[in-house]
Amino acid sequence: MNKLSVRDLQVSDQRVLVRVDFNVPMDAAGKITDDTRIRKALPTIEFLSRAGARIILCSHLGRPKDAPEDRKKFSLVPVARRLGELMGREIIMAPEVVGPEVTKLTAGLAAGNILMLENVRFIKGETKNDPGFSKQLAELADIYVNDAFGSAHRAHSSTEGVARLVSPAVAGFLMEKELEYLGRVVADPERPLVAILGGAKV
Repeated sequence: MNKLSVRDLQVSDQRVLVRVDFNVPMDAAGKITDDTRIRKALPTIEFLSRAGARIILCSHLGRPKDAPEDRKKFSLVPVARRLGELMGREIIMAPEVVGPEVTKLTAGLAAGNILMLENVRFIKGETKNDPGFSKQLAELADIYVNDAFGSAHRAHSSTEGVARLVSPAVAGFLMEKELEYLGRVVADPERPLVAILGGAKV
């Protein structure tokens, strides 16, 4: 990364691709049951919008397979709708992740406007860090911002791959906050200290 934080950049009228973590839980009806991850991304998105950036959001949701029903089940449409409710404004929803129509939408974005790409895991190359898909994402952006702390450890196209191709590539406010907190805990923790680890993969 060339600079630490998005606050260090001039983003006015720049296409800014923001990797967020909108992998939120949903019920059987497709209703979001916990929007915490969306709310945590708001400071970065609102900052960019106020600064006049042309914002392109990308995220994964679940683990979709190559099945027609998964296109609906794991679509980011409900997430875009909720983000719009929280921000009190329209979020433009792209019909795909990349492709001619998405390129046209990004080119037509006005300063401060927000476009959400479809679930990046609809593209098979995402989890394989496919260079071709990384290049397609990179072509959408002038600046790359990673604000997806929960996904940053994965060497995927929308995290590691695109960051190698877009300069500048920086951290968003949530990423910065988490790294600072983690750094303090590791370097100089208050004692007594208790660490609680969880998750299926631990």
